[in-house]
Amino acid sequence: MKDSLMTLLFALALALISAIPAFSLDGTDILKKVDANLQPESFESYRKLINIEPSGAKREFLLYTLKKGNDKIVSLFLSPASEKGRATLRLGDNMWLYIPNVGKPVRITSLQSVVGGVFNNADIMRLDYNVEYNVQNIEDGKTEYVLDLKAKTAAVAYDKLKMWVDKKTLVPTKVECSAATGLLIKTLYFKERKSFEGALRPSVIETDSPLYKGYQSIIAYANVKKKIVADEVFTLEFLPKIETIR
Repeated sequence: MKDSLMTLLFALALALISAIPAFSLDGTDILKKVDANLQPESFESYRKLINIEPSGAKREFLLYTLKKGNDKIVSLFLSPASEKGRATLRLGDNMWLYIPNVGKPVRITSLQSVVGGVFNNADIMRLDYNVEYNVQNIEDGKTEYVLDLKAKTAAVAYDKLKMWVDKKTLVPTKVECSAATGLLIKTLYFKERKSFEGALRPSVIETDSPLYKGYQSIIAYANVKKKIVADEVFTLEFLPKIETIR
């Protein structure tokens, strides 16, 4: 009788275990960690943006950038001389360009580019990925997670992203950006991890595009430091005075 009872209890335990669903990865949690590992929530940095043409000709821009929270980012052009004093501001989905000679900020869109080249304004003024995208699917590979992301709204520059994430560091290595039709617009490559604010973060982002064959654009980060400034800095009225924050 005792043996029969033990057998029954063991069978019931096996049935309960088999009824429990297998552990599923939380894609949203992974994406939030990716964002935290790419950059601090609020920070300042200097960025060099390099556009390379098929001929090998290069054009370089130096920008001072401030980001606050998940919806505010402002950048000031320091060079070349022809661009010095220009500034860009992004608040959520809204973007502006300030040109000193014009004196009044003008609206710009995410798909335009204030510097030309392969990077558009959404790339240069990128918000956290989890702010703009939902995780639709996740593949658990041997060394990487592969996330399929879908834009939350039509205002986002790319309708779909496919992101390869290193499992050990939870930092992306590659992101493919596509239109709603599935057309590949560009690929981003995250390289050269360096220690910024206590974490190893990619210091270089490269991009190429089948739509711009032979062209390449690069963003290199330096002096990334946590910094929190007043919300006033992220206003149209303050754009002419960004230099005073450096």
